[in-house]
Amino acid sequence: MIRDQINVLINLAASDNFVAEKEARLIYMIGQANGITKEEIDEMLKEPQPVGDLSHLGPGQKFEHLYHVVQLMKVDGQVFKQEIAFCEDIAEKLGYNKKVIGEISKMIYSDPAITSDRERLKKKADKYLK
Repeated sequence: MIRDQINVLINLAASDNFVAEKEARLIYMIGQANGITKEEIDEMLKEPQPVGDLSHLGPGQKFEHLYHVVQLMKVDGQVFKQEIAFCEDIAEKLGYNKKVIGEISKMIYSDPAITSDRERLKKKADKYLK
C-alpha cells in the first residue's frame, strides 16, 4: 500500500516533466519512514507506474494519500496547473470531491518540518468524501 502512495507522489512530482530536489527529498523521506529503501525508490522514480485503483483504501489511508499529494505539490514553492489537476484527479480516485484540494491546501505547509493540525484537516477533508 505504501508503494501505491509513493507511486502517486512520483507521478505528481513528474507531472510537470521535472522532479525538483525538494520533491524527491520528500518522496524519499516518506518512503524510508515506511520501510522502502532508497534503492527501491530510485527504481520507482525511473519507471513510474500508472496510478491504480485507490477506492479500496480505508478513510485514514485515503486522507494520508491526500495530505501527502498536497504537501508534495507545494514543497518546491511552485504550484502548476497540471499539479493541481493531478491532485484533484487523485482526490476523486480516493472518493473525495475535487474541491477538497483547494480547501485543505490552504492549511498544509510547503515545508514538511512544519506540521499541520492533521485531525482538523481530516475533519475538513471528510466533508468532501462522496
